[in-house]
Amino acid sequence: MVSFIAYIRKEADSDYGVEFPDVPGCVTAGRTLDEAIAMAQEALAGHLAAIEEAGDVVPVPSSMETLKDDPHRRDAVVILVEVRPDLLKAERVNVMIPRHLLGRIDAASGGNRSRFIVEAAEQKLAG
Repeated sequence: MVSFIAYIRKEADSDYGVEFPDVPGCVTAGRTLDEAIAMAQEALAGHLAAIEEAGDVVPVPSSMETLKDDPHRRDAVVILVEVRPDLLKAERVNVMIPRHLLGRIDAASGGNRSRFIVEAAEQKLAG
């Protein structure tokens, strides 16, 4: 299983609200904490399935380290919500990259070209 980070919050006059920083628009709630967690699992699975069915790229989950300074995390409890890894299946592609640029990617990537390129693409597409 693969885990996505979720933020849970509760105001005094509301249910427990859940949001996923890596999956914009995927939100849910529950009257109890247990219900909110169960609803989070359902909402995440449904949202990722809809993304995949639409032919869009399923987001890669961030690490706890990446989100440790997220300003939206301040007043939230952080939980991990598991999802089937086949929703995040990578696909091999053949791309042409100029040799000088490939050398720079190798130097900056710490030996993981694919991850570097994926993160650069995610950053560019998010902005």
